[in-house]
Amino acid sequence: MKKIFFSFLVTTFIAGCSSSTTDSTPEQLTHLSGGQRTGDATSFYWYTESPTQPVTASDYVVSETYGWYKTTYRWGEGAVREVVREGEQLKNNQLTPYTVHMRFNKDGEAMYQQYRVDKKILPLNSGQLERYVLEAQAIRTMTKDQDKQGSELLQGYWDGETFESCSGKDYTNVEFNHTLPNFVMSRLSSLDNYVGFLGKIRNNTVYIDELLILADDSHDCIERPELISD
Repeated sequence: MKKIFFSFLVTTFIAGCSSSTTDSTPEQLTHLSGGQRTGDATSFYWYTESPTQPVTASDYVVSETYGWYKTTYRWGEGAVREVVREGEQLKNNQLTPYTVHMRFNKDGEAMYQQYRVDKKILPLNSGQLERYVLEAQAIRTMTKDQDKQGSELLQGYWDGETFESCSGKDYTNVEFNHTLPNFVMSRLSSLDNYVGFLGKIRNNTVYIDELLILADDSHDCIERPELISD
C-alpha cells in the first residue's frame, strides 16, 4: 500500500481500473467502474448490480492530506446493509492504520458499528454513519453515469509503443483524445510507465479520454477491494 501512496505523491493524475461487463451466473450481474479526482483526493470505484437492485460497490481512495483507504459496500433489499473499510490516516506526518465496520437494518439504522484507530475503538456519530451510506450511493451514481458516457476505467503498462492491459492483452493502437502536457508526452514516449485512465477499447484500439494516473512500471495494478465475506 505504501508503494501505491508514494506513487500518488509523485504524479498529478490518478484513476482506477475495470470495465463494463456482464455475467450470467446465477443471475445476470452488471459490473461497472469509475474514478475521479477532487482536490488532492483521487478515487477508484467499482459497482455491481442485478437487473433489479444494487448488490455491491468498492472504492480505493488516496489523498496527499489524509492518507488512503479502501472500502467494500453491500446492499440488501435496496438499502446499504454493510460497510467495511481499511486504511491509513495521515496524523502528525505519519500514516496511522484504521478500520471501520458497520451493519445497517433495512430501515437504515446502524445495528453494529466499530471504528478502530491504531488499536483504539472510537464512536461514530450519526453524521459519520450517514456519510458512508451516501458514499456508497455516490459510487453507484458516478459509475452508471460514466458508463452511459461510454467510459470505463482501464489500467496497464505503456512502453511508448504497446499498451499491455492489466488483464494481459497487448494493444499497439493507442489514441489520446485530449492534449497532454509536454512533460507527460515526453515521459510516455521515453519510459516504461504504469498508466490508469478513463477511456474505452474499440476495434482493437485503446482510446484514452482522460489520463488519471502515471507512475513508473513498478506500480502494481489496483484490484477491486473485496472486504466483505459472503
